[in-house]
Amino acid sequence: MEQIILGWALSGIKNIFAPKSSRILRVLLVNFGRDWDERELASEARVSNGLAHYVCKTLVELGFAARNAQNRIVLADPLRLLKRWASNHLYDRMNKFLDYFTFEREIERLVVKFAGLDFKYAFCGLVGAWLVAPYVRPVDIHLYVPSESVAREIAERFKLNPTPMGGNVKFILPYDGGVFYGVQNVQGVKVVSNVQLFVDLYNFPARGEEASSQILELMLKEWKLKREARKIV
Repeated sequence: MEQIILGWALSGIKNIFAPKSSRILRVLLVNFGRDWDERELASEARVSNGLAHYVCKTLVELGFAARNAQNRIVLADPLRLLKRWASNHLYDRMNKFLDYFTFEREIERLVVKFAGLDFKYAFCGLVGAWLVAPYVRPVDIHLYVPSESVAREIAERFKLNPTPMGGNVKFILPYDGGVFYGVQNVQGVKVVSNVQLFVDLYNFPARGEEASSQILELMLKEWKLKREARKIV
């Protein structure tokens, strides 16, 4: 894995992929095509104005972003930024996993039960990718939750049994709450943004790279449409 050394020799910030800093990257990538005032960006990402300023400064110096005629921040090279972030991200090491077991033989039977569930959660990993772009069929369910108490409540609702390891339902306490930004509704259930799916799956074993490539295709199509729309305007 590439060493995270971005910014050491720059006047901006040392690590644009740190949890709080990456909130800004996520906002920019999820909303590709939009320009931002630094304070707007800080508010949207829920970080300090100072952090937003230094992250933006580093992004510009590295060629990932630029300033337009109104001095607003715009992404200049989203694909390179996305891949650089993903290459420095280890989903299975950065998060805390809580293992549970379901006797449901078909994963989708449990997934559909989440429709309308009034809890904060978001499917991620292979099951999230499968919901967005059915390609790699998952053998277990991964979902982000904000706390262990929420995991327990959902487990009780669906009669899931806790297990020390090897569960087929994994509640994930995220490395940062920013993972919930841009959550999308897919088939009535909540799934993390395509940006988060790609970043999480890029270095994930068990066909994660294959699944991430399908998500990337979707994003590239979306970005192309946004670029074309800007030209028309």
